[in-house]
Amino acid sequence: MKKLIKKITVGHSPDADDIFMYYAIKFGWVGNKKYNFKNTAEDIETLNQKTLANIYDVSAISFGAYPFLKNEYALLRTAISFGYGYGPKLVKLKGKKLKPNFKVALSGKYTTNALIFKIYYPKARIVYKNFLEIEDAVLSGEVDAGVLIHENILTYDDRLEVEKELWDIWVELAGKRPLPLGGMAIRRSIPLIDAIEIEEILTKAVDIANKHKNLLAKMLIERNLVRVDDKTLDKYLSLYANDKSVNLDEEQIEAINKLYEIGHKANLIPCMKDIREYMIPKEYKEIRFGV
Repeated sequence: MKKLIKKITVGHSPDADDIFMYYAIKFGWVGNKKYNFKNTAEDIETLNQKTLANIYDVSAISFGAYPFLKNEYALLRTAISFGYGYGPKLVKLKGKKLKPNFKVALSGKYTTNALIFKIYYPKARIVYKNFLEIEDAVLSGEVDAGVLIHENILTYDDRLEVEKELWDIWVELAGKRPLPLGGMAIRRSIPLIDAIEIEEILTKAVDIANKHKNLLAKMLIERNLVRVDDKTLDKYLSLYANDKSVNLDEEQIEAINKLYEIGHKANLIPCMKDIREYMIPKEYKEIRFGV
């Protein structure tokens, strides 16, 4: 009797690190006969909003969005992005002076950079835009400044300058912890054994991608699956798709908990307990099957 193959919908952003971490599955590098993964690429705020609407089985999310998703989605331990001395950048036209109530473009209400920005700049007037439109909005004068994310932090126009690194803001707020940016979440309605196995597959995909970085990056470039050239891709992946992306470690867990502590203190997110309580109890598989 043929085993039923289960369809799993996956949402990820079109930025290079998300594509890199997922495409080991797409290219068939990770063996799997039980699940049929169907992926869709959308900007991170769209993914945040669609996860709030319970659209995808598995989705990339901003850590800033997760407190609003915790009842319907479990936080995965893999495909994570943190900044270590770097991160999104608040940029403006060179020489421009910003007033306390400056107008700023952010990449979405639920993004992590928006959460950190709102804590530090409470008087700023915020407009939300697709992350690909923010640089042009600053250059045209539509807004006074904008927070750049993804590959744009490496490729922005030389008419712009950095007003503030979000890494520096994070250090002021939270000390020298890694800067939590984004991860993945899985729908809680998925049977627990399936959820555990899907997390295992995704973890293996990120690990294999990282171990075969040069080959996979070359394939992504050749197939026009990323928006940058090979040198920029290599630099970007070294920042956000690396050994620290495979499995959440204790330092990263502490950093996420700190983000939620300061976010709740600023009345911007719901109260969160230790994020370990919101993850899949993967020990269940061992208890049930002894494996």
